[in-house]
Amino acid sequence: MFASFFRSRDWALWAWLGGCLIIGGTWYQVQVDVAINKWFGEFYDMVQNALGQPGAVDQAEFFATLLSFFKIASIYVIVAVMLGFFTKHWVFRWRTAMNDYYTEHWQKLHKVEGASQRVQEDTKRFAAIMESLGTALLDSIMTLAAFLPILWELSKNIKELPWIGPVDHALVYVAVIFALFGTVVLAAVGIKLPGLEFNNQVVEAAYRKELVFSEDHPERLTPPTVAEFFGRVRKNYFRLFFHYLYFDVAKFSYLQAGVLVPYVALAPTIVGAGITLGVMQQIVRAFGRVESSLQFLVRSWPIIVELISIYKRLQSFEALLRDQPLPNWEGPAAS
Repeated sequence: MFASFFRSRDWALWAWLGGCLIIGGTWYQVQVDVAINKWFGEFYDMVQNALGQPGAVDQAEFFATLLSFFKIASIYVIVAVMLGFFTKHWVFRWRTAMNDYYTEHWQKLHKVEGASQRVQEDTKRFAAIMESLGTALLDSIMTLAAFLPILWELSKNIKELPWIGPVDHALVYVAVIFALFGTVVLAAVGIKLPGLEFNNQVVEAAYRKELVFSEDHPERLTPPTVAEFFGRVRKNYFRLFFHYLYFDVAKFSYLQAGVLVPYVALAPTIVGAGITLGVMQQIVRAFGRVESSLQFLVRSWPIIVELISIYKRLQSFEALLRDQPLPNWEGPAAS
C-alpha cells in the first residue's frame, strides 16, 4: 500500500515532490484562513462602531472593507481549487502504483478470496479515502499550528472562566480538554466498528462470489443458498446499524454541545463587557479552528473505520506475498 508508491524509483518524483507541494499548498491555504479570521475581527469592530454612533462609518469605508474580504476569499478559492485538483492526480498516481504492484504479483494474489474486488474496488476506495482523510488530517495539523498561537494570544483578554475563576490562557485549555474528552469517549464507544466493517466486506464478498458462480451454473442459486449467504450479509448489517446507532447519539450530542463551549467560557468576559464584538468573533473563530483540528478523530471516525477495514483486507495480499499466514481478522459475523 505504501512501499509501491513511496519506495519506488518510478514514482519517487510524484510521491515526494508532489507530497511536498500538497503540504506547502495546504499551509498557504491555512494562512489565508488566518487572514480571513483577522478580517472578521476588524469587520465586526467596524460594525459595532457603526451601530453605536450614526455617521461613525461611511458607506465607502464599509464597502471597501467588504471588497478586501472578496480579495482574500478569491485567493482562498483559487488555492483550494488548484490544490484539490493536484491532490486528486497525486492520489490517483498512488492508486496506479498499488494497482501495478498487485497485478504484477497476480499469480500469488488470485488465491485470496475476492482478489479481483480487492485489486479493483479496495485500491479505488483506499485512494478516495486517503484523498479525503489525508488532506483533512494535513489541514487539521496545519490549522492547529497556525491558530493555536492566535488563540493563545487572544486568551489574554479572558480573565476568568465561569465556576472556576481566573485562569491564564483559559480558552486554549478549554479547547484541548474538550476535544480530548470527546476523542477518548467516541473512540471507546466506537471500538467495535472497525471489526464489523471488515466482516461486512467478508460476507459481501462471499455472497458476490456465489452470485458470480451462479451466472454459469444457475442451478447453484437455490433459495436455501441465497438465504444462507444473504442471511450473513443481513445479520452483519443489522449489527453494524445497531452499533452506529449509539455511536451517532454520542457523536452528534458531543458536537452540538461543542457549539456552546466557547460562549460558556466567554460568559464572564461578555457580561463584564471585557471585549469588543470583533475580538469576540476572532476568539470564537480561532477557538472553533483549534477545537475542530483537535477533534479530527471525532469527526472522521466513520471514515477511519472504513479505512481500517480496507487496510486489513489489503494486508492479506501483502501477507501472501511475504509467504506469511493470512491474518485472522474475521469475527463472528464472517463465519
